Amino acid sequence: MSESCIFCRIIRGEIPSYKIYEDERTLAFLDINPSAPGHTLIIPKAHVTRVEDLSEEDAEALFRTLHRLVGGIQDAMEVPSSTIGINNGPESGQEVPHVHIHIIPRTRGDRGGIMQGLVRTTGRPSGEAMLDIAERIRERVG
Repeated sequence: MSESCIFCRIIRGEIPSYKIYEDERTLAFLDINPSAPGHTLIIPKAHVTRVEDLSEEDAEALFRTLHRLVGGIQDAMEVPSSTIGINNGPESGQEVPHVHIHIIPRTRGDRGGIMQGLVRTTGRPSGEAMLDIAERIRERVG
């Protein structure tokens, strides 16, 4: 754990939080600056900045916790849907350098937007560009 990381300090109990769930590898708590009521963050207890640096065990634990909580959050907040998101690195908008998953309860017409609307693009790439992008990614991920 990091001495200065706000999420590590929450894990250690140095900063109070509105805890939702905790297990050996993860902690879930309400976001102190929520985008909507019930906005929850799920974090690994290990201090890891980027998703690709998570251990397989921590990655699995995060998504097990997500799977466990999302329906209950929606039920508790009486909403039919959620936006689930991860900002991976400062260029993506990650404000706290500790991996975290956002669960944001949503209702139709709440003006929250969709994930695809978060990033402005210059238009739809050509088929050739898409093939090139897919090939470059496949080369790196196996």
